[in-house]
Amino acid sequence: MKKTGLFICHCGINIASTVDIEKVKDALQNYPGIAYIQDYKYMCSDPGQALIKKKITEEGLERVVIAACSPTLHENTFRSAVNSVGMNLYNCEIANIREQCSWVHKDKSKATQKAISIIQSIIEKTKLNESLKATTLPVTKKALVIGGGISGMQAALNIANSGYEVYLLERSPSIGGHMAQLSETFPTLDCSQCILTPKMVEISQNKNIKLITYSEILEISGFVGNFNVKIKRKAPFIDWNKCTGCGICTEKCPTKIPYDFDRMLGVRKAIYTPFPQAVPNKVVIDKENCLYFKKGKCQICKKICPPGAVDFEQEDWIEEIKVGAVIVATGYDLYEKENIQEYSMGYCEDVVDGLTFERLLSASGPTAGKIVRPSDGKIPKEVIFIQCVGSRDQENHFAYCSRICCMYTAKHAMLYKHRVPNGQAYVFYMDIRAGGKNYEEFVQRAVEEDDILYLRGRVSKLYLEEGKIIVIGVDTLSCKKVEIKADMVVLATAMRPSKGIEDIVKILKIQIDSNGFLSEAHPKLRPVETLTQGIFLAGCAQAPKDIPDTVSQAGAAASKVVELLSQSQLSHEPITSWIDEEICAGCGQCVSQCVYDAIELDKKKNVAHVNDILCEGCGACIVTCPSGAVSQKNFTMEQYYSMIESFV
Repeated sequence: MKKTGLFICHCGINIASTVDIEKVKDALQNYPGIAYIQDYKYMCSDPGQALIKKKITEEGLERVVIAACSPTLHENTFRSAVNSVGMNLYNCEIANIREQCSWVHKDKSKATQKAISIIQSIIEKTKLNESLKATTLPVTKKALVIGGGISGMQAALNIANSGYEVYLLERSPSIGGHMAQLSETFPTLDCSQCILTPKMVEISQNKNIKLITYSEILEISGFVGNFNVKIKRKAPFIDWNKCTGCGICTEKCPTKIPYDFDRMLGVRKAIYTPFPQAVPNKVVIDKENCLYFKKGKCQICKKICPPGAVDFEQEDWIEEIKVGAVIVATGYDLYEKENIQEYSMGYCEDVVDGLTFERLLSASGPTAGKIVRPSDGKIPKEVIFIQCVGSRDQENHFAYCSRICCMYTAKHAMLYKHRVPNGQAYVFYMDIRAGGKNYEEFVQRAVEEDDILYLRGRVSKLYLEEGKIIVIGVDTLSCKKVEIKADMVVLATAMRPSKGIEDIVKILKIQIDSNGFLSEAHPKLRPVETLTQGIFLAGCAQAPKDIPDTVSQAGAAASKVVELLSQSQLSHEPITSWIDEEICAGCGQCVSQCVYDAIELDKKKNVAHVNDILCEGCGACIVTCPSGAVSQKNFTMEQYYSMIESFV
């Protein structure tokens, strides 16, 4: 029998206060296979790891069980330690006696007995472990960043400036994202375009960045270090190699339609650039609204285009690329106004969301920065800002906080007072969450210097009366009902994952949380990684964030990609599924259930086969197989039965 060492961690008092460590040691002292037992206050510390390595050498231990906290936290730590002294790292296992024992019990005697049982089961598993070896893979030293907002741009620049090629994929005709729609940014009130435009130009001029706009990801295959990506390039009906962005075609186009970039406050032509600072600065034809595509008439743009760039025969095409890593930075959208009927958003023009108000404030917006009511163009003298619209509302909308609403509402109210000094701004709020550097001071400045009236309470009703918006609410500080006749209402609506995120999730085989945001591998220790190796997260695709946090996370994701691409070879976890061909009936159910496309059906032998490089060891194939032919390395049925028997 292999000699097994047991090392028990006190975890300070996290484990030791609920589990009697001495009783655990006494109970397992003579357990079959255990050759050595040692406890220590902090086993994951450097002295604790040194102790383990020393005893492996001195006692000739061949397997090790660490009774401590979750393997999610420290499995790699302990496995690296044992591997450094020659032990196969897959002969080291963690018995979780913190999260699964000490933290969920108050009765010390019961917790102690449970800890003993948990440790016994892991000892039995460890006895039957194989000494596995990781598979090595080559690395394609290129990266793909999906999303051209501020997070995607920052990630692409960081990777490119580290010497690696990057494809920056954006579904719109230009990069920039929602930040391009903003007027000023809090808490410094910098011009958003002044910050953003240099970065956009830097993207276009960086020799290591290939910009792929007006495109969408269709398919991804392969594995970490070697992804094959299919991209749909949408036809702009313009030869961008010829287009100079002169704008003559836009001036002469007769068709005008509501402008989505300006939140439908302004109009654009059927041939257009998304905004003046667009990168690339090329025009696109809106096929749905172009007179030529609708009626077969017009073609004015083609007749007057100096370089002859207009091409009505252009079609969508597919581009295939190979990359080693992917960053998902698909950003956010605001909660749809149709879902907020309680605030009259669906039918009153003068009830707008925060992004619409940004376009009114912006010098490049439809009113050149002049604040007017959308309904009649008049300057609003009474404006009400309502926070937490759709956020922090478990019953009707979303339970989470959108994080930036308190700050951009203070900014909006402040800028409104700058533009309309004789106007009055009211802010209805639940409470103020200003959790960034100089954020609290910014809110206080809005309250004290700009004479903005903050009312603590929720608005219960909005309705129209004689051209005014009647706002009814309660000031909970004075316990008085509030009724205000407003000219305009601005709603701080919830941030939501961008449209189409469900398709991205399916294509990339990554996870989302209950609110639809992308899920990280671990909220503390792996905040920019997904459970699919080689795919990382950045920005508001993962959760609501302000610009500084978005840029910081983009840098973190980029550093992970650079770390990956800098390696000559990658190792792949060997705990994968395997199929017993003598039992396999060739039904193919495991093939259809594998989200990683790691299983193929050999039609000649009529058996399934697992590709170890693609397999992530999720176990879906095991529970699907009706014949019981599928097992997982170091998680076999024999091991499970021996673990269960140890409890009896």
